[in-house]
Amino acid sequence: MSRTRIKICGLTRVDDALAAVDAGADAIGLVFYPPSPRAVDLEQALAIRRALPPFVATVALFVNADAAAIERVIERLRPSLLQFHGDESPQDCARYGHPYLRAARVRPGLDLVDFGSRYASAQGILVDAFVDGYGGGGEVFDWSLIPKNVDFPIVLSGGLNARNVAQAVRCVRPWAVDVSSGVESARGVKSAAAMREFVAAVREADAPLPC
Repeated sequence: MSRTRIKICGLTRVDDALAAVDAGADAIGLVFYPPSPRAVDLEQALAIRRALPPFVATVALFVNADAAAIERVIERLRPSLLQFHGDESPQDCARYGHPYLRAARVRPGLDLVDFGSRYASAQGILVDAFVDGYGGGGEVFDWSLIPKNVDFPIVLSGGLNARNVAQAVRCVRPWAVDVSSGVESARGVKSAAAMREFVAAVREADAPLPC
């Protein structure tokens, strides 16, 4: 059984990022979308990035951002991945020559196989709930809308927390899960205990069932 990777997104503080790593996160997400309560500026992001130990991925999240702003983040932060959550076209995402994830807001009628084929240069597709605005709003969507025949890595997001993530992993078997509000004590402030509980629940779902 493969190990489900874990990304904890919306980090705003160095201590929270280190607690996420201590809990077992594989990647941390930094939000460069000013309307978000979890947004960071470049100096905050750099402080977090510099504090991380080796082999922890950093993901820079954008929503319809100006190309110059994205290029500045790439040049200074050197994130492992970009993550696009807006209306970016395949050309918009690929223009930087940098590995990226593309978010898909899932609802009935979305052809996720076709969506993934249009973003074939993406490292994976992050599936999230369809809500007004951008981001999943901490809402769970119907996981049965994810087809079984996708040939790209799925990153499952949308309303995940320690209480439901084990079921989500068993139902979807994604490459990775992505959590933000589900491990917070306040907006933009992560709970070390909630992050540990979340990671433990994922690992429980990864474990083979006893005979």
